[in-house]
Amino acid sequence: MKNIYAIGVGLIGGSLALDIKKNNPEMIIHGISRKEATLDEALALNLIDEKAALDDIKHADLVIISIPVDATVKLLPTVLDLIPDTGLVVDAGSTKEAICKVVENHPKRRNFLAMHPIAGTEHSGPSAAIQGLFKGKTNIVCEVEKTTFKLQEKALKLFTDIGMRIRYMNPVDHDKHIAYVSHLSHISAFMLGKTVIEKEKNERDIFDMAGSGFASTVRLAKSSPEMWTPIFEQNKINVVETLEEYINNLTQFKELIKDDNFEAIFNEMKNTNHIKDILNGIS
Repeated sequence: MKNIYAIGVGLIGGSLALDIKKNNPEMIIHGISRKEATLDEALALNLIDEKAALDDIKHADLVIISIPVDATVKLLPTVLDLIPDTGLVVDAGSTKEAICKVVENHPKRRNFLAMHPIAGTEHSGPSAAIQGLFKGKTNIVCEVEKTTFKLQEKALKLFTDIGMRIRYMNPVDHDKHIAYVSHLSHISAFMLGKTVIEKEKNERDIFDMAGSGFASTVRLAKSSPEMWTPIFEQNKINVVETLEEYINNLTQFKELIKDDNFEAIFNEMKNTNHIKDILNGIS
């Protein structure tokens, strides 16, 4: 692989470009974006080597799509139309079922690898890109059997070389599980932030009293609505299911407090402490 085209050069696309270039200095990273200013910033930050347009994909060895998932669904068939037979397209979307569905009958389906690198921060744009973001992180790959073996082999080596752990999953299971461990977390953060802002009209009081616990819990509320709204839309059924379970637990917790049943409150929290064993080693 020599010519890498990054469609989207923000946090994920930019960080992938940084890591790939560090390990493979001979590769040329071409950036594609709707906004010229984004490409200018990516060039200034050395995330990409050159600007490019969609038509240039006919020269690509690898295309990495890191844009909102609704935009990925619309653009992916066109990108596959343009990719040469020897090239591969991968996406980094947080939902997988709709993305895989839209190209299931595409004549170049074998040139596509659906993946979800589970890493990131609450920041966005080229300036958010971080070298080493993916070290030790899991990369979920879906429907790997539908991708030409030689192409998937090259791509997976590229991603394991930058420190990713590869795990395989079907798109339906991916979207169901990610709704619990990622999408629900973001909704909780957004709604916690909303609740506090609405209750505490004096922002000075919020900043003076907010400790590290609040800051870390609400951190995800700084995430991009442009990215997350399409995720919730594409994964609507699973997100609603997780919200119903979460709301039920919150309601039960509220009733225990109203009933002065603090022994039960203690036991609920004690039992949930087990999550630290499950998450041990995950940063």
